[in-house]
Parts: sequence; structure tokens; C-alpha cells
Amino acid sequence: MSQEIAVIGSPDFTTGFRLAGVRKCENVPDEQKDDDLDDAVERVLEDEDVGIIVMYNDDLDHLSRNARTAVETSIEPTLVTLGGGAGSGGLRDQIKRAIGIDLMEEED
Repeated sequence: MSQEIAVIGSPDFTTGFRLAGVRKCENVPDEQKDDDLDDAVERVLEDEDVGIIVMYNDDLDHLSRNARTAVETSIEPTLVTLGGGAGSGGLRDQIKRAIGIDLMEEED
């Protein structure tokens, strides 16, 4: 079974992923993030087809403590954050954890 990528964030953030073929996008306009972001995260966490959740790093600040803990500690699906501050590093490790292999590993 193939695992899908889901993207959660503002329409500006999700549009590029949608154009790249990501079908599962939860659009939450910036002015609604404090109210609607938790619901979007919960919907994606409950979707058994999703293996990786992509979010903009700064959007994590708009989540309630419970939603943030749930998405950050989830093994499957795995959260990958992009952009933002220093907490967004380790993309390679996050992808490796999500799919079980290191895509960027150099062969000898």
C-alpha cells in the first residue's frame, strides 16, 4: 500500500504541492489558523492513507498543545516541517524516519 503525502497550511503554502501532484491538501487561510488548524491536523492524522504530513514550521505555533503534541509525536504519519526557524532542520532525518530509507545517501 502506498502512503500519500498530505499538506496542511495556507493556500499559498499548499498550492505548490498541489501543482506537484499532492492530492491531499488542507487549506487553512492565515486569518483562520487559530480556529481551524487543529481540525485540519486531526482530519489528516485520522486518514489511514497518509504517511507524511507536511506543514510550514511556524504554523505549529497556531496549534493547541494537544494537537501539536499529537502531530509531533506521531510515527505514522510522520510530520515534516518546512521553512521557519531553527526547529525546521533535519528534513533528511524526518524523511528517513518516515519511509525507512535514506534517499540522499551517497553510494560508494
